[in-house]
Amino acid sequence: ATGASVNPLGETTEEQLETSHRKLAEAHKMASLGRLAAGIVHEINTPIGSILSNNETIRRSFESLRKLLSAAAEQNQPPPPRTLAVLETLASLTDIDKIACERIMGIVRGLKTFARVNESDIQKVNIHEILINTVKLTNCVFRRRINVAMEFDENLPQVECYPGLLNQVFLNLVVNASQAIENEGNITITTRLEGESVQISVADNGTGIPPEVRPRIFAAGFTTKPIGEGTGLGLTISREIVEDTHGGKISFDTEMGVGTTFHVWIPVRQPRSQENG
Repeated sequence: ATGASVNPLGETTEEQLETSHRKLAEAHKMASLGRLAAGIVHEINTPIGSILSNNETIRRSFESLRKLLSAAAEQNQPPPPRTLAVLETLASLTDIDKIACERIMGIVRGLKTFARVNESDIQKVNIHEILINTVKLTNCVFRRRINVAMEFDENLPQVECYPGLLNQVFLNLVVNASQAIENEGNITITTRLEGESVQISVADNGTGIPPEVRPRIFAAGFTTKPIGEGTGLGLTISREIVEDTHGGKISFDTEMGVGTTFHVWIPVRQPRSQENG
């Protein structure tokens, strides 16, 4: 018999390989979320604490307002001047609560985007939205230590891609960049159109990648992190997502003591979309 071998579940060798890659990506995604979890919980707890505190103040203010208005009504008098001050306090607190809720919603949106790793359909998306969601998630972990600057080409076209998978790539690159910075530092994310592809660069001013490590940087299982802090699969999976899944390219420039920049190129249109369109 000729052709691809088939396992008892009816999958060809190619399908088995694709299933394995999908499971590997899912496992790495969960490991990444686990490392971000503590920061995400703290980031959500802070605005929730603010909302709860404000809620108690609002409750007391309404009670005070009720008494002021009741007393004025009993004496057929206009509302006292203090009424305006109470109303201003209430308005201010509701504004603060709105900001806190938007902060929580932003984090949740980022998590929802990151959770869409297994989307089966290519979508046309604004790559900047994916990057912004990634930064929101990572800011939960290192926002007080690292400044993230985003320098985007506002004329960038929408990109046909698997957004959940690219979110995983960018998350991995930004987290790696933060770990390369020992104390305080900067990460710069830039985008630009290069031919028929969109280029995304993630630059840090960290320690740089040692020369002896560079040839193995994309190798499966290779990591410079302590045991328990990395799977050694992040850049391997990132390369598969960029190059095998999207037909793009990933590379890096690095200099010891200066920093590292990872470059990702994603075609604006995917081959199957071109065939259909």
